[in-house]
Amino acid sequence: MNTFWKNKRVFVTGATGLVGAWLVKSLLEKGAFVVILLRDQDPQSELMRSGTYQHVTVINGCLEDYADNERAINEYEIDTVFHLGAQTIVGSAFRSPLPTFEANIKGSYNLLEACRVHKSMVKRIVIASSDKAYGSCDDLPYKESEPLRGQHPYDVSKSCTDLIAQTYYHTYNLPIVIARCGNIYGGGDLNWSRIIPGTISSLYNDLNPIIRSDGSLTRDYVFVNDAVEAYLLMAEAIENKGIAGEAFNFGPSKPYNVLEIVGTITKLMGKAHLEPIIMNQAKAEIHDQYLCSTKAHTILGWKPLYSLEEGLQETLSWYATYFKKN
Repeated sequence: MNTFWKNKRVFVTGATGLVGAWLVKSLLEKGAFVVILLRDQDPQSELMRSGTYQHVTVINGCLEDYADNERAINEYEIDTVFHLGAQTIVGSAFRSPLPTFEANIKGSYNLLEACRVHKSMVKRIVIASSDKAYGSCDDLPYKESEPLRGQHPYDVSKSCTDLIAQTYYHTYNLPIVIARCGNIYGGGDLNWSRIIPGTISSLYNDLNPIIRSDGSLTRDYVFVNDAVEAYLLMAEAIENKGIAGEAFNFGPSKPYNVLEIVGTITKLMGKAHLEPIIMNQAKAEIHDQYLCSTKAHTILGWKPLYSLEEGLQETLSWYATYFKKN
């Protein structure tokens, strides 16, 4: 039995988000003591709805405030940090880039500076970057050696987060690893502008799903349980495999376009009569993005355990329960 996380003192940012909620739940099940940074108390978030919130220590604050980050790490003697907190919606970043830059860039250097100040305690730091950090590239799939060259607001914010993390490793030797995941989906995602929860919501209410793009954009889709496993493996491997300073891609090695995703959800829900409405209005979106995950397979032993259909079935089960109660 893996006892690595037993009594580890873990600080998680972004715990009310999709990945954060499931990561916190997994950490608690493995015996960790978990502290979270909470800006907004959303009763609909999976962290709250599942009752997980009752078993963590809460720091009320925000990433943009250095003192909140420093207090959490110092007062609770944190040894492990998972930095998932961010403004994650591409459309929101396009409409209002300043809050995205403040949360994603300033928030990241505030947290990492707090880790540097308390370097004697912090033994492992996992940073959530993104495939968006690479920007647009003609040579696909992305490999970790590709330069980071985001152009649009959200993409740039993730490029900066990634590079700041690398700075703190190379300059201050902080024990940092970086995760670059494809599009993560699963139960608990209440950002209805995203294609998977938005499509499920529309079909559940017998409405035609809306596609903001022309439907041809291709992406990797990673089920949230696979993403959580990736984060845990990275943190564990910082010491036992000496991977500090490394970045890893996590994707299923099979990209899908938006129409394929909507079509699969429609089929699984038995709603073939509800054809999608294609708006073709998406802005600041890279057309094709998918990842090479060979490095993660080889070094970490990570591979997705869920196929797209299996992950979507699990996701649909979660939303079925959610909609019945709301």
